[in-house]
Amino acid sequence: MQHKNIAFFGTPHLAVYMLEEMEKEGILPSVVVCAPDRPAGRKMQLTPPPVKVWAEERDIPVLQPETLKTPEDAPALYNSEWDVFIVAAYNIIIPKTLLYLPKHNTINIHPSLLPKLRGPSPIRSAILEDAREHVGVSIIELDEKIDHGALLAQAQVELPEWPVLGNTLDELLFREGGRLLGEALPLWLQGELQPDPQDDTAATYTKKFEKADGEIDLTADDTENYRKYCAMDGWPGTFFFDKNGKRVKITAAHMEGEAFVIEAVIPEGKKEVAWNTYKRQCGDV
Repeated sequence: MQHKNIAFFGTPHLAVYMLEEMEKEGILPSVVVCAPDRPAGRKMQLTPPPVKVWAEERDIPVLQPETLKTPEDAPALYNSEWDVFIVAAYNIIIPKTLLYLPKHNTINIHPSLLPKLRGPSPIRSAILEDAREHVGVSIIELDEKIDHGALLAQAQVELPEWPVLGNTLDELLFREGGRLLGEALPLWLQGELQPDPQDDTAATYTKKFEKADGEIDLTADDTENYRKYCAMDGWPGTFFFDKNGKRVKITAAHMEGEAFVIEAVIPEGKKEVAWNTYKRQCGDV
């Protein structure tokens, strides 16, 4: 694609998956905008976001404003001419003044088949809610409402197995988003894509998960428990409380037929142990 002045907004490793696929399609941003460096790890060392690391390896300039509310927060964005802004996994609000600043406005890659599964957790909610038919990616023209903008392109993703671990589906969908963008962006910049408004009456919404959402009732339906285990993969993880009120984290599990089979756990304050060993040590759970 002929060089265009593109700003990419994203922060976590999910956005890196997308950037890697965009790069394969010959699309590189002129600048990357991500969250500031944050303390991380046990030593709380100041750590750059994954997107910043990716950009610096390619000598792409990086902007890290805490907020985008005023031109003083990010003068390089407000004071330059842009062809398009691309947003993926960027959790800072982009104000109206910036949304419509580029020649071709701002587009967003959302990992669901909009208008289904709007909101902060579309991938994990699809697993939890058994919404296999809504697994896919959408490219929209971003507006001021959450995941509301007109559709530019969509791709459903067929999965040979279901459910799948959340981290696996995260990568699959963000990579698919990068590939879809590689097809759609040149057409959008050439004025060959017609935005298609979403059907708001068909919209469904997801919530931001909290740590408590990972709790599993071991007496509940096995299939639902396995979907929760997959949906909460990574963070917040799944856990139960033992008879003494201690948290026990489930670190490995699978389905055997219709049975949810736990393989390994980490009891609160202890090291990982095989499930059968844990049961022998602790009796009934």
